[in-house]
Amino acid sequence: QVQLVESGGGVVQAGGSLRLSCAASGRTFSNYAMGWFRQAPGKEREFGGAVNWSGGSTYYADSVKGRFTISRDNAKNTVYLQMHSLKPEDTAVYYCAADRRHFAGSRLPGEYEYWGRGTQVTVSS
Repeated sequence: QVQLVESGGGVVQAGGSLRLSCAASGRTFSNYAMGWFRQAPGKEREFGGAVNWSGGSTYYADSVKGRFTISRDNAKNTVYLQMHSLKPEDTAVYYCAADRRHFAGSRLPGEYEYWGRGTQVTVSS
């Protein structure tokens, strides 16, 4: 079992920045690729980005590329999502997830084994 807890969400004005954290406990964190997803009311869960076990490989959805950056600190069992130039359409609950089967994670939510409970990000216009 891996337990994931997100933090760092809040309310920010358009154009602002936030950094989300996802703290992991349980099994060896560095065995897992990590992904960030988000879900807005009435919409499906959307892939944001993923990072491989070492942090050396990342990829992003087109909607956030160039604005969001994922990093991880395996010594702290934590993965981060740095968000810049936030837009009202970024408003959602943000989730982190752990994937052991894919080297660099997956764009598909169903491929992830463990999920956090999410943290709300609200971007005001």
